[in-house]
Amino acid sequence: MDITIASENNIGRGRMNLGRSRFAGLAAGLCAIALLLGLGLRPSFAEDFGTSIRYETGSAPASTAPAGKSKYSRAASLAAARAEAEESNGLPPVAAPDNPKYGGRYFVDFRARTAASYGHAFLWYGRLKRDGKVGEVEVAGLHPATDSVVPYILGHIIPVPSETGKSYGDLDEQYLTASYRVYLTEAQAKNVFAYIEQKQASSPIWQAGTVNCTGFISDVASYMGLRTPALPTLMYPEDLVKAIKELNGGRQEMPSYASGH
Repeated sequence: MDITIASENNIGRGRMNLGRSRFAGLAAGLCAIALLLGLGLRPSFAEDFGTSIRYETGSAPASTAPAGKSKYSRAASLAAARAEAEESNGLPPVAAPDNPKYGGRYFVDFRARTAASYGHAFLWYGRLKRDGKVGEVEVAGLHPATDSVVPYILGHIIPVPSETGKSYGDLDEQYLTASYRVYLTEAQAKNVFAYIEQKQASSPIWQAGTVNCTGFISDVASYMGLRTPALPTLMYPEDLVKAIKELNGGRQEMPSYASGH
């Protein structure tokens, strides 16, 4: 009997050791993949990284394209973007044009831009200048923390720490792929802007398929009384912004019934 018990104990320990070794091997493999990929990728992936959230439009230095393209294709893309901007009062065709009748109005701009993979969804919000042009804006969006690409890669497997301010490329109009601007009264803006800041403060993690940039801006749209798609976290940023605009008939004013939040 003693021999049998000892044998069973040894088998149990062997299985436990095997399980631990497999887990350790899996963890080491994931880390190795992340490190290898991190060596070959720029930190301008789908959810690019940064921390600043306030910006005066027109004062940022020029930056390289977020998408992973050669210098020749980037130059061609930038030239095309400049040509389109010249035909659109200095803004890409997808951006809301300057309009003096909205001068001084508060707004939330749901935005999507290009990046090395799916793209990124984020918000511009603030108050227009008296001439209807965008001046100082706040930028909010959910993306992996730090300037390393490793959290972005691991975030497709497990939740990783997040940041909720400006990310690389958010201020460059030439990368914009979709935009939907909604105007607010002063009272509405006070509530909505406070909600955005509260959401920034309460979003400590990012995970590619469940807690991501599209879910972040969709929550803000819902709070504003706008209709949103059923599964925003599974949508591409550009598709989500266009869907929100379409679902709401392109309305430019925040619904009055949502003012009481």
